[in-house]
Amino acid sequence: MDDLQLTLVTLSIAVVAFLYSSVGHAGASGYIAVLTLAGFAAAEIKPTALILNIMVASIGAFQFWRAGHFSWSLFWPFALLAVPAAFLGGYLHLPAAIFNPLVGAVLLFSAWRLFQRRREPDVVTPPSLPIALGAGAGIGFLSGLTGTGGGIFLTPLLLLCRWSAVRTAAAVSALFILFNSTAGLVGYLSSGRPVPSFAWVIALAAITGGTLGSHFGCTRFPVRTISLLLSAVLLIAGAKLILTR
Repeated sequence: MDDLQLTLVTLSIAVVAFLYSSVGHAGASGYIAVLTLAGFAAAEIKPTALILNIMVASIGAFQFWRAGHFSWSLFWPFALLAVPAAFLGGYLHLPAAIFNPLVGAVLLFSAWRLFQRRREPDVVTPPSLPIALGAGAGIGFLSGLTGTGGGIFLTPLLLLCRWSAVRTAAAVSALFILFNSTAGLVGYLSSGRPVPSFAWVIALAAITGGTLGSHFGCTRFPVRTISLLLSAVLLIAGAKLILTR
Protein backbone atom coordinates (compact mmCIF):
# COMPACT_ATOMS: atom_id res chain seq x y z
CA MET A 1 0.00 0.00 0.00
CA ASP A 2 1.57 3.30 -1.11
CA ASP A 3 1.42 6.60 0.81
CA LEU A 4 -1.41 8.07 -1.28
CA GLN A 5 -3.62 5.02 -0.81
CA LEU A 6 -2.90 4.95 2.92
CA THR A 7 -3.81 8.65 3.21
CA LEU A 8 -7.10 8.20 1.34
CA VAL A 9 -8.02 5.14 3.38
CA THR A 10 -7.14 6.93 6.63
CA LEU A 11 -9.28 9.96 5.78
CA SER A 12 -12.17 7.72 4.73
CA ILE A 13 -11.94 5.74 7.97
CA ALA A 14 -12.09 8.97 9.99
CA VAL A 15 -15.21 10.11 8.12
CA VAL A 16 -16.90 6.73 8.53
CA ALA A 17 -16.10 6.67 12.26
CA PHE A 18 -17.56 10.16 12.66
CA LEU A 19 -20.76 9.39 10.77
CA TYR A 20 -21.43 6.01 12.36
CA SER A 21 -20.59 7.00 15.92
CA SER A 22 -23.00 9.92 15.67
CA VAL A 23 -25.84 7.37 15.49
CA GLY A 24 -24.45 4.96 18.11
CA HIS A 25 -22.56 2.56 15.84
CA ALA A 26 -18.85 1.79 15.67
CA GLY A 27 -18.62 1.68 11.86
CA ALA A 28 -17.55 -1.89 11.04
CA SER A 29 -19.71 -2.16 7.93
CA GLY A 30 -18.38 1.24 6.80
CA TYR A 31 -14.77 0.17 7.39
CA ILE A 32 -15.46 -3.01 5.45
CA ALA A 33 -16.85 -0.90 2.62
CA VAL A 34 -13.81 1.42 2.54
CA LEU A 35 -11.29 -1.42 2.68
CA THR A 36 -13.20 -3.40 0.07
CA LEU A 37 -13.27 -0.46 -2.34
CA ALA A 38 -9.53 0.04 -1.69
CA GLY A 39 -8.87 -3.54 -2.81
CA PHE A 40 -7.81 -5.17 0.47
CA ALA A 41 -8.12 -8.93 0.91
CA ALA A 42 -10.86 -10.48 3.04
CA ALA A 43 -8.25 -11.84 5.47
CA GLU A 44 -7.06 -8.27 6.15
CA ILE A 45 -10.50 -6.68 6.36
CA LYS A 46 -12.03 -8.74 9.17
CA PRO A 47 -9.43 -8.15 11.94
CA THR A 48 -8.98 -4.50 10.96
CA ALA A 49 -12.72 -3.83 11.19
CA LEU A 50 -12.84 -5.51 14.60
CA ILE A 51 -9.96 -3.45 15.99
CA LEU A 52 -11.41 -0.17 14.77
CA ASN A 53 -14.81 -1.24 16.08
CA ILE A 54 -13.47 -1.83 19.57
CA MET A 55 -11.87 1.60 19.72
CA VAL A 56 -14.85 3.55 18.40
CA ALA A 57 -17.43 1.52 20.33
CA SER A 58 -15.55 2.18 23.57
CA ILE A 59 -15.82 5.91 23.00
CA GLY A 60 -19.46 5.77 21.90
CA ALA A 61 -20.56 3.57 24.81
CA PHE A 62 -19.02 5.99 27.30
CA GLN A 63 -20.49 9.08 25.63
CA PHE A 64 -24.04 7.71 25.43
CA TRP A 65 -23.84 6.30 28.97
CA ARG A 66 -22.67 9.62 30.32
CA ALA A 67 -25.57 11.35 28.56
CA GLY A 68 -28.01 9.05 30.41
CA HIS A 69 -29.31 7.02 27.46
CA PHE A 70 -28.07 3.54 28.47
CA SER A 71 -30.41 0.81 29.79
CA TRP A 72 -28.76 -2.15 31.53
CA SER A 73 -32.03 -4.11 31.73
CA LEU A 74 -32.36 -3.95 27.94
CA PHE A 75 -28.68 -4.61 27.26
CA TRP A 76 -27.79 -7.74 29.24
CA PRO A 77 -30.31 -10.24 27.76
CA PHE A 78 -29.02 -9.51 24.26
CA ALA A 79 -25.35 -9.56 25.32
CA LEU A 80 -25.37 -12.71 27.48
CA LEU A 81 -25.20 -15.26 24.64
CA ALA A 82 -23.94 -12.83 22.00
CA VAL A 83 -20.42 -12.69 23.43
CA PRO A 84 -19.61 -16.44 23.28
CA ALA A 85 -21.37 -16.64 19.90
CA ALA A 86 -19.20 -13.77 18.61
CA PHE A 87 -16.09 -15.58 19.85
CA LEU A 88 -17.10 -18.67 17.87
CA GLY A 89 -17.84 -16.60 14.79
CA GLY A 90 -14.49 -14.82 15.08
CA TYR A 91 -12.66 -18.14 15.41
CA LEU A 92 -14.15 -19.55 12.20
CA HIS A 93 -12.57 -18.67 8.86
CA LEU A 94 -14.62 -18.46 5.69
CA PRO A 95 -13.11 -18.67 2.18
CA ALA A 96 -13.57 -15.65 -0.08
CA ALA A 97 -16.23 -17.45 -2.14
CA ILE A 98 -18.43 -17.53 0.97
CA PHE A 99 -17.13 -14.45 2.77
CA ASN A 100 -17.70 -12.03 -0.12
CA PRO A 101 -21.42 -12.65 -0.72
CA LEU A 102 -22.09 -12.98 3.03
CA VAL A 103 -20.48 -9.64 3.90
CA GLY A 104 -21.97 -8.15 0.74
CA ALA A 105 -25.40 -9.11 2.01
CA VAL A 106 -24.54 -7.54 5.39
CA LEU A 107 -23.59 -4.30 3.66
CA LEU A 108 -26.73 -4.25 1.51
CA PHE A 109 -28.86 -4.87 4.58
CA SER A 110 -27.01 -2.06 6.34
CA ALA A 111 -27.68 0.25 3.39
CA TRP A 112 -31.38 -0.58 3.51
CA ARG A 113 -31.51 -0.03 7.28
CA LEU A 114 -29.80 3.34 7.05
CA PHE A 115 -32.05 4.45 4.19
CA GLN A 116 -35.15 3.36 6.12
CA ARG A 117 -34.18 5.00 9.42
CA ARG A 118 -37.38 5.62 11.37
CA ARG A 119 -38.52 8.23 13.86
CA GLU A 120 -38.84 7.69 17.60
CA PRO A 121 -41.36 4.90 18.45
CA ASP A 122 -44.52 6.19 20.14
CA VAL A 123 -44.62 3.29 22.65
CA VAL A 124 -41.81 0.87 23.55
CA THR A 125 -42.17 -2.60 25.12
CA PRO A 126 -38.99 -4.59 25.99
CA PRO A 127 -38.84 -8.13 24.54
CA SER A 128 -39.27 -11.29 26.60
CA LEU A 129 -36.09 -12.91 27.93
CA PRO A 130 -36.10 -15.94 25.57
CA ILE A 131 -36.54 -13.73 22.51
CA ALA A 132 -33.75 -11.38 23.60
CA LEU A 133 -31.38 -14.28 24.36
CA GLY A 134 -32.03 -15.95 21.00
CA ALA A 135 -31.72 -12.74 19.01
CA GLY A 136 -28.52 -11.81 20.83
CA ALA A 137 -26.93 -15.20 20.12
CA GLY A 138 -27.75 -15.00 16.42
CA ILE A 139 -26.51 -11.44 16.05
CA GLY A 140 -23.36 -12.22 18.05
CA PHE A 141 -22.41 -15.18 15.86
CA LEU A 142 -22.94 -13.20 12.66
CA SER A 143 -20.98 -10.26 14.02
CA GLY A 144 -17.97 -12.41 14.85
CA LEU A 145 -18.16 -14.26 11.55
CA THR A 146 -18.27 -11.13 9.41
CA GLY A 147 -16.08 -8.81 11.47
CA THR A 148 -18.90 -6.45 12.44
CA GLY A 149 -20.05 -5.60 15.95
CA GLY A 150 -23.69 -6.52 15.45
CA GLY A 151 -25.08 -3.07 16.08
CA ILE A 152 -26.09 -2.77 12.45
CA PHE A 153 -28.56 -5.58 13.18
CA LEU A 154 -29.44 -4.86 16.81
CA THR A 155 -30.41 -1.21 16.40
CA PRO A 156 -32.98 -1.73 13.61
CA LEU A 157 -34.33 -4.78 15.46
CA LEU A 158 -34.88 -2.73 18.62
CA LEU A 159 -36.56 0.05 16.67
CA LEU A 160 -38.63 -1.97 14.21
CA CYS A 161 -39.98 -4.18 17.01
CA ARG A 162 -40.58 -1.10 19.18
CA TRP A 163 -38.43 -2.49 21.96
CA SER A 164 -36.54 0.75 22.56
CA ALA A 165 -36.40 4.50 21.98
CA VAL A 166 -33.90 5.68 19.37
CA ARG A 167 -31.16 7.02 21.64
CA THR A 168 -31.52 4.15 24.09
CA ALA A 169 -31.09 1.75 21.16
CA ALA A 170 -27.95 3.64 20.16
CA ALA A 171 -26.53 3.45 23.68
CA VAL A 172 -27.31 -0.27 24.07
CA SER A 173 -25.91 -1.04 20.62
CA ALA A 174 -22.65 0.80 21.35
CA LEU A 175 -21.82 -1.41 24.35
CA PHE A 176 -23.15 -4.49 22.52
CA ILE A 177 -20.75 -3.72 19.68
CA LEU A 178 -17.85 -3.33 22.10
CA PHE A 179 -18.47 -6.69 23.76
CA ASN A 180 -19.03 -8.57 20.49
CA SER A 181 -16.09 -7.00 18.68
CA THR A 182 -13.76 -7.84 21.56
CA ALA A 183 -14.99 -11.44 21.64
CA GLY A 184 -14.71 -11.68 17.85
CA LEU A 185 -11.14 -10.36 17.87
CA VAL A 186 -10.12 -12.75 20.67
CA GLY A 187 -11.62 -15.61 18.67
CA TYR A 188 -9.77 -14.46 15.55
CA LEU A 189 -6.44 -14.23 17.37
CA SER A 190 -7.03 -17.63 19.00
CA SER A 191 -7.02 -19.21 15.54
CA GLY A 192 -3.41 -18.07 15.09
CA ARG A 193 -4.01 -15.53 12.35
CA PRO A 194 -2.12 -12.19 12.39
CA VAL A 195 -3.41 -8.62 12.54
CA PRO A 196 -2.38 -6.44 9.55
CA SER A 197 0.16 -3.79 10.54
CA PHE A 198 -1.75 -1.02 8.74
CA ALA A 199 -4.69 -1.52 11.14
CA TRP A 200 -2.76 0.30 13.87
CA VAL A 201 -1.82 3.09 11.46
CA ILE A 202 -5.43 4.00 10.72
CA ALA A 203 -6.60 3.46 14.31
CA LEU A 204 -5.89 7.07 15.30
CA ALA A 205 -8.16 8.30 12.51
CA ALA A 206 -10.99 6.10 13.77
CA ILE A 207 -10.51 7.29 17.34
CA THR A 208 -10.58 10.95 16.28
CA GLY A 209 -13.66 10.54 14.11
CA GLY A 210 -15.42 8.39 16.70
CA THR A 211 -14.83 10.87 19.49
CA LEU A 212 -16.26 13.78 17.52
CA GLY A 213 -19.17 11.78 16.11
CA SER A 214 -20.35 10.31 19.40
CA HIS A 215 -20.13 13.74 21.02
CA PHE A 216 -22.54 15.22 18.48
CA GLY A 217 -24.67 12.07 18.46
CA CYS A 218 -25.51 12.49 22.14
CA THR A 219 -27.29 15.76 21.28
CA ARG A 220 -29.95 16.35 18.62
CA PHE A 221 -27.54 15.88 15.73
CA PRO A 222 -29.59 15.25 12.52
CA VAL A 223 -28.98 11.81 11.04
CA ARG A 224 -31.11 11.66 7.89
CA THR A 225 -28.48 13.05 5.51
CA ILE A 226 -25.80 10.91 7.14
CA SER A 227 -27.96 7.81 6.71
CA LEU A 228 -28.47 8.49 3.00
CA LEU A 229 -24.75 9.05 2.34
CA LEU A 230 -23.73 5.93 4.24
CA SER A 231 -26.38 3.81 2.54
CA ALA A 232 -24.99 4.85 -0.86
CA VAL A 233 -21.42 3.85 0.11
CA LEU A 234 -22.57 0.53 1.55
CA LEU A 235 -24.71 -0.21 -1.50
CA ILE A 236 -21.71 0.23 -3.82
CA ALA A 237 -19.38 -1.85 -1.66
CA GLY A 238 -21.96 -4.56 -1.03
CA ALA A 239 -22.71 -4.90 -4.74
CA LYS A 240 -18.98 -5.02 -5.49
CA LEU A 241 -18.49 -7.90 -3.06
CA ILE A 242 -21.45 -9.91 -4.28
CA LEU A 243 -20.50 -9.51 -7.94
CA THR A 244 -16.82 -10.38 -7.32
CA ARG A 245 -16.06 -13.93 -8.37
